[in-house]
Amino acid sequence: MRLRSKIHLYTSALFAVLLIVMNLSTYYMFSELSVNNQLDRAEAQAIQIANGMRQAAGEIPTQDLLRGYVPVDGMIRMIGSDGTGLPPVTSGSQQHLSKQKAIYDTTKRVQVIDDLDQTYISVSVPVIWSDGEVMNIQVTESMQSTMDTLQVLRIVLMVVTCIALIPVLFSIRLLGRLIMKPISAMTLTMKEIRRSGRFNRLELEGHSKDELMEMSMTFNDMIELLENNYKKQQQFVSNASHELKTPLTIIESYASLLKRRGMDRPELFHESIEAIHSEAIRMKEMTEQLLLLAKQKEQWNISIVKLNLSELAMGSAKAFRNAYRREIHVDGTPDVFGYSDENKLKQLLFIFLDNAQKYSDDDIVVEVGSLDDEAYIRIIDRGIGIASDKLPLVFDRFYRVDEARNRQGGGVGLGLSLAVEIAEVIGVRIELQSVEGKGTTAVIGMTREAPNIS
Repeated sequence: MRLRSKIHLYTSALFAVLLIVMNLSTYYMFSELSVNNQLDRAEAQAIQIANGMRQAAGEIPTQDLLRGYVPVDGMIRMIGSDGTGLPPVTSGSQQHLSKQKAIYDTTKRVQVIDDLDQTYISVSVPVIWSDGEVMNIQVTESMQSTMDTLQVLRIVLMVVTCIALIPVLFSIRLLGRLIMKPISAMTLTMKEIRRSGRFNRLELEGHSKDELMEMSMTFNDMIELLENNYKKQQQFVSNASHELKTPLTIIESYASLLKRRGMDRPELFHESIEAIHSEAIRMKEMTEQLLLLAKQKEQWNISIVKLNLSELAMGSAKAFRNAYRREIHVDGTPDVFGYSDENKLKQLLFIFLDNAQKYSDDDIVVEVGSLDDEAYIRIIDRGIGIASDKLPLVFDRFYRVDEARNRQGGGVGLGLSLAVEIAEVIGVRIELQSVEGKGTTAVIGMTREAPNIS
């Protein structure tokens, strides 16, 4: 069964049940009120008759008193303590009531009785008669008028219930269409997304703040999140292929070195094993970082610690020197300290060293120093450089300066864009200074004071 049909069926059934319960409650309350009023009136009338008969006793024959006080649609009788008394007096239409058995009662009693499919009120009132004997006056009165009224009420309530359900069915169908409209739109949009591969959004109509509008807005937010995650997944594949190449090259170089000279030079063996182990660990960490890059930045696990930038620069330079057979000189002040995340800062440094070795043939210089409250690492190459008008664009993803970079064996334009993301997360400043034909200087700046992390 479709959701629209379920809404129509369940809502109609629920409303019908509520309407029936409401009408039944109304009928029950009205009937109880009517019957209770009738009982109170009959009781008051019987007490009034008993008082009137007791006051007229001795002056008017008792049988005449019974005839005078007989209800229009009922019966009256008087019973002695021995169960005997005068014959009952009935109205013309209720003569069958005289056949009821007379029961003497010394207490006042009010009850509802049924006789020949009719309902009556019977009131028994004890009275001290003129001769001192306690007599029992019983008045029986028909409730047919009240029963007829209740019957009419039952018919009216049933008719009203049936008539009220007609507009309810139409309004519920209209409500079902209103509720299903955004859901149907979502279904069509998802089918279109599956068919075309494009992340389409719902067109929001009006400025309503109801749950349907909130659901549509939430759907659009979800589609935006899925689109961002899809883009990040694509970026992850590109970043992984770009970033894992360097540690794999270092591992391959040291493995080749071990294969050629490892058995003859023990010191080279230990150095190579240490480098391979270090790069394997860094590659593992890099893979985890790339996985984090594919997620939201808020989920990155940042650990800001105090780092010896001089030692970090020398370690990275040594790894590159052995991997690419390029001269990398580390200059500057020894034991320069700064605060950052070690693993991500090392990854950031590797990105700039990788670019330097790709786009230059001369030696690469790494300077470590400090200025005021900032510590810095500068990676300087004497390569092809970047034109001033293109320098602001190099951090864009997949941006390529020119075909000369292709011929030099350049990357695919991901390294610097990834560097921007890493720098933003770990709170460092990056800057590129370049002159076309003369070279490029990459600057990584960070605080020398411990950051206040709450």
